[in-house]
Amino acid sequence: MQELFMIESNVMLPIRGQNIFTPLRVNYPQGVPIRTCSRCIMNTTDAVSITLDDEGVCSECRNFDQKYQKILSQRHENSLELHVGQIKALGEGRPYDTILGVSGGVDSTYLALLCKRYGIRPLLVHCDNGWNSELAVDNINRMLEITGFDLHTHVIDWDTFRHMQRAYLWASVVDIEVLSDHAIFSVMYDTAKKYNVPTVISGVNVETEGFLPYSWIYLKDDVANIKDICAQYCKVPIDRYPMIKEKDLDALRKSNSKRLKRFDLLNDLPCRVEEIKNEISKTFGWRDYGGKHFESIFTRFFQGYILPVKFGIHKRKAHLSNLICSGQISRQEAICRLEQLDYSPELCWEDYEFVIKKLGLSREEFSRIMLSPPRKHSQFWSNKSVFYRYTMLRPFYGFWRNFKNSRGGLSG
Repeated sequence: MQELFMIESNVMLPIRGQNIFTPLRVNYPQGVPIRTCSRCIMNTTDAVSITLDDEGVCSECRNFDQKYQKILSQRHENSLELHVGQIKALGEGRPYDTILGVSGGVDSTYLALLCKRYGIRPLLVHCDNGWNSELAVDNINRMLEITGFDLHTHVIDWDTFRHMQRAYLWASVVDIEVLSDHAIFSVMYDTAKKYNVPTVISGVNVETEGFLPYSWIYLKDDVANIKDICAQYCKVPIDRYPMIKEKDLDALRKSNSKRLKRFDLLNDLPCRVEEIKNEISKTFGWRDYGGKHFESIFTRFFQGYILPVKFGIHKRKAHLSNLICSGQISRQEAICRLEQLDYSPELCWEDYEFVIKKLGLSREEFSRIMLSPPRKHSQFWSNKSVFYRYTMLRPFYGFWRNFKNSRGGLSG
């Protein structure tokens, strides 16, 4: 079976002297004219949900504008100071003011800098899923040296996590990163309960992370979806995986939960990527790892190879479009950046060999995974399902699954 290997839709990587395929599939009906947004660099081939209005502006840009205007209307001169004061007040008399998850990436490192600057006492939490790059670990250590903050590290049981990631690959769903993100939220929440910490600082921000088609990602808190995918494809029990307890889900979904209040400090101030990188580099000796979220080896390979080749999804286009809409770069600059690889062929090949070996996959198995057609997360059980909410209906779920799968997918 021929192996698949490619970085961008117009750049093929040679393997053993051969050029390998362009993306295996497209995300739009054949024969429909391709239209490109006049404002960002997205077009109608990127996701079926993307449409253009009479001004030639895409629906993703309009969605971003709504979110951005809401943030700007809530932001005022003293927003950051106000929230810092609330965090300190809620943490008074406790060992720590807040929980801050760290990865060695831009956002979490900058938030650690803000905590140090404003006198917030965070307990830093790192969730080690086995995919840290050396650069990410070094960035965390450099930041710890300067800040002196305490760090709690939770190491996920690797054999369990490996089999869960394999399950998601075999299931052919689009958002395998659900497993890492869910674990991070779970560990942060459990750590907050353990140390009686009332708040958590989130790296969520609209200016750099407010632009993604909904079909590219999935809910991070859908416990039922995780369990069902793993029940069908995972070969080991998943009881060692840090799953969020269902009774705690509401606390994580709501920013103003009584049990754990979330603060999105990066929405309180202009979040200019290059300025932030320069500041954390100067303060901590932080080093850039290239593409967005490339501090994780698996994420680097997933976003740089699996998503574009198997699913026809180029997250880099959305990331650059996000910066266009928030006024950080021009459209022409985004086009120029897109023409330059942020993931070298040599590194991509190294990651390929490393990832399949670490996951315990053969090259033939990985090729089968890449060739298998994508499936929707909705084809598996969901927290939203009536069968999940009403236990008396669960005995009938198997019949319902077979009926819906025979017609293209589950919705109940």
